[in-house]
Amino acid sequence: MTRQFDLLAFDWDGTLFDSTQIITRCLQDAIRDVGGEVPSDRDASYVIGLSLNQALQHAAPNLPPERYPQLMARYRLHWARHQDDVVLFPGALAMLQALKSHGFLLAVATGKSRRGLDEALHTVGLRGLFDASRTADETAGKPHPLMLQELMAEFGVAPSRTLMIGDTVHDLQMAINAGCASVGVSYGAHPPQGLIDLHPLFVAETTAELHDWLLRNA
Repeated sequence: MTRQFDLLAFDWDGTLFDSTQIITRCLQDAIRDVGGEVPSDRDASYVIGLSLNQALQHAAPNLPPERYPQLMARYRLHWARHQDDVVLFPGALAMLQALKSHGFLLAVATGKSRRGLDEALHTVGLRGLFDASRTADETAGKPHPLMLQELMAEFGVAPSRTLMIGDTVHDLQMAINAGCASVGVSYGAHPPQGLIDLHPLFVAETTAELHDWLLRNA
C-alpha cells in the first residue's frame, strides 16, 4: 500500500504509557500537601499532556504563583514514589516494533521533562527504538506546535507527511497548529468526544486497534 506518512510522533503518557491514573493521583496529592483546593479526577486528568508548570497553573488556579515551586517539588516527590508502577499499555511495544520494521520514523512529543522521558525510556527498555524526541522543557508546551516543527525539521519531513498520535485535546490541537494530521486514542486521559471535535483521522479505543489502523492506513 502507498504510505501516507513518513514520521509518526507519539505522545507518551496516556498514549503509550499507562500512567493517567497515577499522574492524576500524584497531582491531587501534591495540591493537597500545599493546602490548595484539590481538583476532581476530571480536572486533574485534563492537564495531562501539558508542561508541568502549565498543568499546575490550570489544576490549582487559586494557589498563589509563589507556591508553584513547592507544589512542583511535592508532585515530583509523589511521582518518584510511584513511577515504577507505570507500564506500557499492552501491545504498545509490539506496535512500535512493527512500525519500525515497516520503515517509519518514530518520535516522541511529550509534555514530560527531558529527564522524566529519559528515565521512562530506560525503565521500559525503549531506548534506541525512537529516532528522536522532544519534551516540553526543551521546546514549548502543548498545544504550541514547536515540538512537532522541530521534529519535522530534524528529518526534513513535511507536515503533510507527519502524523501525531495522542490521547488529549492538547496533542490534537498541537497537530492542527503544526499543519499535521492526527489520530486520537480514547483509552487515555481525555474522553473521546473532545478528541472527535478536533477531527482526527481516527480515534482508537485500544492499542490493538491503533496498531491495526496505523499499519493499514499510515
